[in-house]
Amino acid sequence: MTESIQMPMCPMAEKCKGIMEKPFSGFMTVIPGIFLIVLGVVVFIEPQVLVWLAAAVLIMMGIATLMISRFIRGSREDD
Repeated sequence: MTESIQMPMCPMAEKCKGIMEKPFSGFMTVIPGIFLIVLGVVVFIEPQVLVWLAAAVLIMMGIATLMISRFIRGSREDD
């Protein structure tokens, strides 16, 4: 007879098992989907919202870039 060799488990299997045992983990994965659907409907009804969203994303990216550059400059001055 052939022996069956037990395959090693996926490293994320334990993490996923722990997440699925928590009561609100399933609901927390549904919220972003509902949010994106509602946002899509709002953009479909009022396309100007898309311009505001794009502007908000660009502003946040600019702020994040400034924060990263400040961190890098600060770390170089400490050397």
